[in-house]
Amino acid sequence: MGFIDTIKARAKAAQKTIVLPETEDRRTLEATEMILKEGIAKVILVGNEEQVKKDAEGLDISGAEIVDPATSDKTAAYIDKLVELRSKKGMTPEQAKEILLNQYLYYGVMMVKMGDADGMVSGACHSTADTLRPCLQILKTKPGTKLVSAFFLMVVPNCEYGADGTFIFADSGLNQNPTPEELSAIAGSSAESFELLVEKEPVVAFLSHSTMGSAKHADVDKVVAAVKIAKEEHPDLKLDGEFQLDAAIVPSVGASKAPNSPVAGKANVLLFPDLDAGNIGYKLTQRLAKAEAYGPITQGIAKPVNDLSRGCSAEDIVGVTAITAVQCLAEEK
Repeated sequence: MGFIDTIKARAKAAQKTIVLPETEDRRTLEATEMILKEGIAKVILVGNEEQVKKDAEGLDISGAEIVDPATSDKTAAYIDKLVELRSKKGMTPEQAKEILLNQYLYYGVMMVKMGDADGMVSGACHSTADTLRPCLQILKTKPGTKLVSAFFLMVVPNCEYGADGTFIFADSGLNQNPTPEELSAIAGSSAESFELLVEKEPVVAFLSHSTMGSAKHADVDKVVAAVKIAKEEHPDLKLDGEFQLDAAIVPSVGASKAPNSPVAGKANVLLFPDLDAGNIGYKLTQRLAKAEAYGPITQGIAKPVNDLSRGCSAEDIVGVTAITAVQCLAEEK
């Protein structure tokens, strides 16, 4: 059974409720049909029921719940809660009503906040900023987490490296140029995500163009500082660096370049020094190695909400919905 099949099986067993607010996008409706047919999750669609059904012509979405903010009996409570949450920012009942009736992403996040949905998936036709803004305003960060970050879960076919070809690439979707302290926080969150989703021990490598001091540069110094902080903040994690990519994942190269490291040649969680490297790295792997790339998956938000690439397919939405449902399991612990 492949990685995503295992995730789907876990999601089916969990039967979580995921809200998909982008009902104006046909891919969302196509994904809904697939999610329901496979039994991956319960689905809530946000929008005018008549319009949603019209847009879904030819698809069977009869098993989804369609919630219209204009007529739902829960909208009033959502307005009150949004005013309460944003009162220090000057939010009025009129403004809250305007937002919730017209911005379905905000409505979806309020459903998660109020416990009417377990998680949300969005981003097919909205930017990452538009998707995450309501999450940070309403859900906030997870207790004990310093920042929200994003990763791609990469599944590389016919690959002997990582966890049978499965890796987390972080941060590949959100933080532009993380500080050493932020890199340490991303490492902790990414290791937790790997253990939850892949169900194997995370082995974390901090990547650079240098391996254990082979090059001198301020960019290398940042990674070295991050490793030092991470070892202090996450003493139970198997992590090390700085590594060039081959020293991190290829056993023979790791043994040659960093013979005393418990991580060299064995890494399955790859920490990139900045967003440029992370984004380029995941797309190279996706396109040249024909890897499956799931994400950007967010971590560090108080409840599971995930972003999509605007170039995503309906199948991608299904996969991210399954991952989101599994992330919801962590909320039960």
